[in-house]
Amino acid sequence: MFGIQHKAVGFTVGRSQVSTVDAEEHTMVVRRGGRVLAKVPVSAGAPKSTTYNGKMVVTELYDVTRMDGRTVGFGGEYDIPDVPHAMRLTDSGTFLHGNYWAPPETFGSVNTSHGCIGLRDVKGGSPDTPGGWFFDRTLVGDVVEVVNSRDRKVAPDNGLGGWNMDWARWKAGSALR
Repeated sequence: MFGIQHKAVGFTVGRSQVSTVDAEEHTMVVRRGGRVLAKVPVSAGAPKSTTYNGKMVVTELYDVTRMDGRTVGFGGEYDIPDVPHAMRLTDSGTFLHGNYWAPPETFGSVNTSHGCIGLRDVKGGSPDTPGGWFFDRTLVGDVVEVVNSRDRKVAPDNGLGGWNMDWARWKAGSALR
């Protein structure tokens, strides 16, 4: 950058939180600074609408949001006006969110969603549920990695998915040659 001022700018790198969702095991291990905080039961994408594999970055946090299948190519299969604790992972509509409409025994045992990752919650959301607990400990920029899903790896341009590119491909797209 060029200009007429000379400035020193400092910054601090925040804490590291990486959560690994194992779609086959129906679990999410939350690590902060490399230390395990919790192992949480989840429900990922059903066989007809699996969850992407790969590293995704939380880009938005919503206490409550509406999820309408028509906005992401699922027609009228669902329209839930009050999804609690929603954390966006991809531009195409993958979220990690609270779920109050599935039976509690779903979490940790079966994948039932349209590609999102669900955590047990209650209508209106609660800090005392897995959905609320995780939401309260998540920041924009935190990484969620999905493994053992039957889907492909998330595309590099679907949110902040560049984490999934190997170095040669990343460098090939650089303006520096």
